[in-house]
Amino acid sequence: MDLSYSPEHEAFRGEVRSFLETHGTQAPRGGGPEALAWQTLLIAHGYAARTIPKAYGGFGAEPDILKSRIISEEFSRAQVSTGLGGQGISMLVPTLLEMGTEAQKRDFIGPTLRGEMVWCQGYSEPNAGSDLANLATRGTLDGDDWVINGQKIWTSTAHLADWIFCLVRTEPDAPKHQGISFLLFSMKTPGIEIRPLVDMTGAANFNEVFFTDVRVPKEQIVGRRGEGWKVANTILGHERGSLADPNQMQTRLNALIDLMRTETVGGVRAIDNPVFRDRLMAIQGRVLALRCNDLRLLSAAVNHQGAGLAGLVVKLQGTELRHELEALAIDVMGEMGTLYGDTPGLRDQGSWQRNYMYFLGLIIGGGTSQIQKNIISERGLGMPREPKLAQA
Repeated sequence: MDLSYSPEHEAFRGEVRSFLETHGTQAPRGGGPEALAWQTLLIAHGYAARTIPKAYGGFGAEPDILKSRIISEEFSRAQVSTGLGGQGISMLVPTLLEMGTEAQKRDFIGPTLRGEMVWCQGYSEPNAGSDLANLATRGTLDGDDWVINGQKIWTSTAHLADWIFCLVRTEPDAPKHQGISFLLFSMKTPGIEIRPLVDMTGAANFNEVFFTDVRVPKEQIVGRRGEGWKVANTILGHERGSLADPNQMQTRLNALIDLMRTETVGGVRAIDNPVFRDRLMAIQGRVLALRCNDLRLLSAAVNHQGAGLAGLVVKLQGTELRHELEALAIDVMGEMGTLYGDTPGLRDQGSWQRNYMYFLGLIIGGGTSQIQKNIISERGLGMPREPKLAQA
């Protein structure tokens, strides 16, 4: 097997490196206008939204697995932001490209890619978490509007979002998987109340969202009425992949290696400590495996094939691995790893501690590891379904 790059691809690598050398200092460390300007620059050069058609706000390049790999490698090497992410870009945009109307693609994809339209996901409910199809939020057609009543919970970024993509039950008499519709509507619509929920990081990343007679134009539906479960499953596939991006993992691994080269334990660099070095090498091997698996996913997408087992393992492996990576950084820092908040001696603005807690939550969010293992065994390996308990 020849794993070397062609002269064309090596020339492309040179272009990416030249871009990073020229513009890398413009990459933001946080959000705000700088992040939006950086995203616009990345799209213009084809390093973000690369294969999304220009008509919808993307760069419009033909799919090329190796060029996508080179971009991720060089941005990870330079530890430079690859641009905006989030539920709108990573989940809704590819779903609209596949299932949206032409008007929806033109209205929503461009502003979402540029960061002008921030989205949240209205899925989980107090009594419909793992059993999402058991949701109770209702949508009733009244003239030209859907009237929405109900509640969602664990709604990430709802307090920041401009719009929501939301599952509602529009056919109350249909079987639970067949009576759901997928609606898009503004978070400024009258009748929406948001209540923040503080998580383990100490920040309110989650929210409860309540809908009281919220009116949504009937054309703001993706797919057909009552067939939202099909759309939901498409988006869930994108969500599981986005929660464990191997390119972000590589960038974080590079930062961990830099940290281990500077932190000392008993006067010895952490990277020279055999116990820490052994843990680092194990994590490096698993990150490499995740990145190789990502090539399988890219190949499947380019060839319009199902990803199969390769797609099912990403969320389980990625979130657990990321948590282990952040944990090693905390252990390497010793007593400094226990610091939190605005404290002298805090390393990297507390990102290691914050991500350690955040990815512990993501092991649960988006489908717990236990549920992911069931999905892998049943859908990926063809094992029999777990037997249900007999009703008393």
